[in-house]
Amino acid sequence: MIDAHIHLDWYQAKEQQEILHSLEVDGMIAVSSNLDSCKKVWQLSKEQSVVYPTFGWHPEQPIPNLEEIEQIESLIHRHHEEIVGIGEVGLPYYTKAQNQKLELQPYLEIVERFIKIAKQYELPIVLHAVYDDADIVCDLLEKYQLDKAHFHWFKGSQATIKRMIAQKYMISITPDCLYEEEIQVLINAYPLELMMVETDGPWPFEGIYQGKMTHPNMIDDVIKQIARIKDLPMKQVKEKVFENTTQFYKISIKDNTDKSSQV
Repeated sequence: MIDAHIHLDWYQAKEQQEILHSLEVDGMIAVSSNLDSCKKVWQLSKEQSVVYPTFGWHPEQPIPNLEEIEQIESLIHRHHEEIVGIGEVGLPYYTKAQNQKLELQPYLEIVERFIKIAKQYELPIVLHAVYDDADIVCDLLEKYQLDKAHFHWFKGSQATIKRMIAQKYMISITPDCLYEEEIQVLINAYPLELMMVETDGPWPFEGIYQGKMTHPNMIDDVIKQIARIKDLPMKQVKEKVFENTTQFYKISIKDNTDKSSQV
């Protein structure tokens, strides 16, 4: 099993150690949220072979100065053969929901820059794009003919779901599938061949996870729920999701053991 999307650098050092010492998954795709996050994720990937890094800038925050974006791009140029993707990048749906006057254009310009660099190096892109924002991002992906797109914790209309399936874009399912009907409907609609699983940790979950630290091991429950909804054997789902993730990110489980830690 692989946790296809986790903010490992957002956990406290003690929590990171707890995760690593009790880990039952084979790998974690550790996404970045800003320049400092890129550096932390890179270091974690050098220290732990189960951590696979991506570099990007998370859109649910104020626009940074241009220098920060350029420095993230510089890290991508330097390490494009060692990172497994570009992300997390996208559009600020939740911030805009709280501030209708938010100017979207600067965010569009940033995500377009990252789409271009993902295309340049033929790297997968990890997207934070839900509901109406997903259609905007789909337009950009099609404009630059970038096929390897991963919409993490996706939510959207049936029309957008059909569009994404037609383009063979990947999604990843979170532990809220155990109690959120919207995610259960998505699981039913989306092909298993285009599906991964994630925690988006340390984001907290409800239901049986109420009050618990989000742990990559929770993806086992996600796989069981996918199997139930799709009426498939768990072993089949587990193997296919693992295959999807390793092929999409072009990883083998001991990829990172001999890399330099210098950023």
